[in-house]
Amino acid sequence: MPRSFCITGGILLITGWISVTNLQLVAADAPLVAIESSVDEGLQSVVDEGLSLEDERLWGDCIHHYEDAVRLFPNNATLRQRLIICRLRYDVQRRYQDTSFLESVRSLPTTQALDLYAEVLGSLETHFVDRVVWSEVLRHGMASLETALADPTFIKQSLSAAKPDAIERFRLNVHLQVGGRNMSSRYDLRAIASYIAGLAQQEIGLAPTATVLEFTCGALMGLDPYSRFLTGNQLDETFSSIEGNFVGLGVELKEENDRLLILGVIPGGPAAEAGIKSGESIVRVEQTSTVDTDPNVAADLLRGPESSFVSIQVLDAQGQPRDLSVQRRRVEVPCVDNIHLVDAQSGIGYLRLTNFQKTTSRDIEKALWDLHRQGMKSLIIDVRGNPGGLLSAAVEVADRFLQSGRIVTTRGRNTRENFDYSAHRSNTWAIPMAVLIDGDSASASEIFAGAIHDHRRGTLLGETSYGKGSVQGIFRLQAAKFGLCLTTAKFYSPSGQVISERGVTPDITVASTYIAARPNSDGQITSDGDDSVLQKAIEVVRGDARLSSLPR
Repeated sequence: MPRSFCITGGILLITGWISVTNLQLVAADAPLVAIESSVDEGLQSVVDEGLSLEDERLWGDCIHHYEDAVRLFPNNATLRQRLIICRLRYDVQRRYQDTSFLESVRSLPTTQALDLYAEVLGSLETHFVDRVVWSEVLRHGMASLETALADPTFIKQSLSAAKPDAIERFRLNVHLQVGGRNMSSRYDLRAIASYIAGLAQQEIGLAPTATVLEFTCGALMGLDPYSRFLTGNQLDETFSSIEGNFVGLGVELKEENDRLLILGVIPGGPAAEAGIKSGESIVRVEQTSTVDTDPNVAADLLRGPESSFVSIQVLDAQGQPRDLSVQRRRVEVPCVDNIHLVDAQSGIGYLRLTNFQKTTSRDIEKALWDLHRQGMKSLIIDVRGNPGGLLSAAVEVADRFLQSGRIVTTRGRNTRENFDYSAHRSNTWAIPMAVLIDGDSASASEIFAGAIHDHRRGTLLGETSYGKGSVQGIFRLQAAKFGLCLTTAKFYSPSGQVISERGVTPDITVASTYIAARPNSDGQITSDGDDSVLQKAIEVVRGDARLSSLPR
């Protein structure tokens, strides 16, 4: 799911997270709606698999599962319900394992927390793409609080001295306290949050700040799949992503059972220099074992000041452990990789765009000149699996290949979000080209692919893209160190086509037989030979290059 365009205090970020829209928030303990026997057995199997993941409390896996399921069965209310429930539970659990959030719960005065809530509500009223219904925002906050009150991590952190039956009684009855109250403005919500916070402190001993922060975090939950509240750590990570660098070890991780699987190692980074390789796993960070605690907690401990050292234990592919002390350093995250000629004789260049960040325009220009010096006559750009990034970066990359005309249009409820971005004739690469897309090419990738497609500038190959056609602004909040990722506008291709839920359709559909490779710690890339989409693209641009060389 980028880089920097400032607008009313925010950054326009367009990156894919949850792929469903118009979700209806429900109580976290809502029962599963029975599926009629006449419904396709495939749907029942999908639901059963999701419930199994829920039983194991694997909320991140649940979200991915239901997200994919909703795309397969877009009209099924049961799947949408389960997705929202799992998102609520996942968000609560993650917040209460986030050191920056826990510090805010401990140190933020209640009045400051209420000011933060009011600031968030004000941002919704001013910037959110659709009109905000205050009664719905309140309901989202109440659902977040109710979910937290049933979460073991929350209870351990905030209610360890409270009696379980008292907590459950309060959780089940709290919504009755606001029944029939007038919700005509955001000021009414602030007053209700203050009232419930006092009630929770009186009845179960919950710190008022913890209650208000649940209302605050939940306020964005049901707006759309992409708007979300950012803790201090998440805000820092977002801006590191925007800048294209961060302080860390230089590894890409995935939680897998009781360990952190290393998906990728950035060449030249601290992890690569320490001999860590893709496919290995981290099982201990300092004194914290991933077996004894949530692996995400261990992942958070990898963060630290620049130049400091962190002690970790790594398992290799054969399960053999080794202990390492690795220095945290600033790591540059490559957004352009696998730059090479896929057909040297025909001069066909290839590069893969992994995301759109602040450095993307500079990095792709450097890659193009490197390929040009190698004899590039045509080009294939691969944005498969690219989740998006900065709106401005997508526009800048498209502008490298379009001489004139519209690139993308954005439209919001606030007219300050309305822009028409157009190409300029300078610095344009006019070579024949193809763009590779798939179902994971989202947002900024779709802006780029849509512009190339609508202007008939190149051939799109692969599978229909993700279908995420909205723009998010990243806002730093003033009341405390938190942020908002808030949908501010929707975007449209040059021909006016809606991207949301439709995606960009390729000119030539080719089923993928290949997962885009990451460079390993030695910078080596998987062979192109097994990639059916790329092989078809080579045929297409080879033919386009021949046509462009004929006399006119």
